Amino acid sequence: MKGGADLLFVGSLVVGVGPAIVTAAQDDNAIVVDCTGMTIAPAVMDTVALADGRGHRSEYVATLTPGNTPDFLVVPDELAADVPSAVAALMTRPEQVRALVASGRPVLWAGTDVPGRATAPEAGIPACGDLTGSSRVGVWIDKYDFLHQELTADGRYDETRGGRPHAYQGRYWIDGDRIDYLDDLGFWAYGEFQGDELHHAGYVMKLG
Repeated sequence: MKGGADLLFVGSLVVGVGPAIVTAAQDDNAIVVDCTGMTIAPAVMDTVALADGRGHRSEYVATLTPGNTPDFLVVPDELAADVPSAVAALMTRPEQVRALVASGRPVLWAGTDVPGRATAPEAGIPACGDLTGSSRVGVWIDKYDFLHQELTADGRYDETRGGRPHAYQGRYWIDGDRIDYLDDLGFWAYGEFQGDELHHAGYVMKLG
């Protein structure tokens, strides 16, 4: 969402989208974030919900229409040519994220973790399967040696980015050639196995 539109949410619902909403919200002592030069995008994009088993992906595509849960991301316009680019910025340049809100609660704010941030609900999320012996367990490395993503047999992943250990950690599930990640910060991401490559957030990795 670009160009003069405001987003107003109350609790766990989006209640309005349009011009001048933020100005009116100030009268109610609401917290207002200046998003000039920023793009607001749905934070759930092309992910599979794992609550109560796997559903159809199309059922969980987020939008910013009134009545929906406010899962949104605020990034600079130059990082948001489209929605997938904005979501990719969360993984590749988290320090540039102005805000990440999940179910109406801040997770990231001005590029830093929010104390007491929201975490993904545990209820209904299946346990990670035992992947002992899987050919996809191991350390996946991109060709620039920037991203090292370790997939362990107990269904956990641990990323080193640019030499920074434990940049992202969480759980993962593999379904065919698709891999879904649930980060310990509470957000979802996904990747795809293509032959001997793992494609994730714009990176192409191979087993090291």
